[in-house]
Amino acid sequence: MTREERYIGVLNWFEKNVPVAESELRYTNAFQFLIAVMLSAQCTDKRVNMVTPALFAAFPTPHTLGSVSPEEVYPYIRSISYPNSKAEHLVGMARMLERDFDGQVPSDVETLQRLPGVGRKTANVVAGVIYNVPTMPVDTHVFRVSNRIGLTANSKTPLETERELVKFIPSQLLTKAHHWLILHGRYTCLARRPHCEHCGICTWCNYFIPFPT
Repeated sequence: MTREERYIGVLNWFEKNVPVAESELRYTNAFQFLIAVMLSAQCTDKRVNMVTPALFAAFPTPHTLGSVSPEEVYPYIRSISYPNSKAEHLVGMARMLERDFDGQVPSDVETLQRLPGVGRKTANVVAGVIYNVPTMPVDTHVFRVSNRIGLTANSKTPLETERELVKFIPSQLLTKAHHWLILHGRYTCLARRPHCEHCGICTWCNYFIPFPT
């Protein structure tokens, strides 16, 4: 099977069987989504969704968030991973939005990365989900699943994975494919014990070993 055939098979299966694939983070605007994605680094979406309602209510705009100290933000996110550094990043991000971007979340990936606490993955997620920019964010799930299935040729870094996926996935499908791979890694292709018996794309998977009949 060629790499192109594998991509076609996997993408066609997802298009048919998972027509709707979206972020599981809860938000109502670009500012809230940026906050949620920043908090989700090395933390589950479920946990983020538990803390953001109170956080969003207390700090609904870049101005309100940028006007307080990280110590005032900390109690709202104390159950999130790395709450001290994330509180600092959130406040710094809000202040830069106010100062440099008129309170608006930028749509450009490179510009987004200027914001405190925003790396390439976060910038790609925000640009793709909010502004429909054709991006391929690579988190641990995307990185693992892509290598395991055989979509990437044992890429060593998230950037290598991103470049390979972008090369083979049509631009109009990139954002949706990002969610397909994340959700597949989160619920089916688990890190320690993938549920191959319930996997719809095992036909095209390098990892899959057929069960004895």
